[in-house]
Amino acid sequence: MIRKAEEKDIDCIISITKACAKHMISKGIYQWNANYPNAKAFENDLKRNELYVLEINHQVSGCLVISTLMDKEYVPIKWLTSNKNNIYIHRFAIHPKHQGLGFAQQLMAFAEQFAIDNNYSSIRLDTFSQNKRNQKFYELRGYKQLGDIYFPKQSEFPFHCYELVL
Repeated sequence: MIRKAEEKDIDCIISITKACAKHMISKGIYQWNANYPNAKAFENDLKRNELYVLEINHQVSGCLVISTLMDKEYVPIKWLTSNKNNIYIHRFAIHPKHQGLGFAQQLMAFAEQFAIDNNYSSIRLDTFSQNKRNQKFYELRGYKQLGDIYFPKQSEFPFHCYELVL
């Protein structure tokens, strides 16, 4: 089940993202660290009513942010659509013990249907350039890679920006 997150979910979400970071680091992917994602980011997402969770057997096992706010890092990207009716996906995570079972597909399909139902022009996101699995995930769903941005507190490597026109 996918639902809007509640304040009581934050600790579980942090636990999931820490498990994901540890799992990625074990595979040589240094995408998330002690600085990101953090509780403050999720608390802000919750206040903006943009944070969703995936429950598996009544346990929060994944999360996703669906935002209408464009981060300043995204400004230089030459997007396929104009910058006025888009949603942005952030902090997308599935607990490692549930990865590879279709739950990421389910959560992403939810976000895509949300965009369609609410008449958005496109979905935009970024993923780490060293995370080939994520890149393939988005490309197989029809997302187009458009350019790179940097988050120096996270990595020296770039993050690829993607967009799906609806």
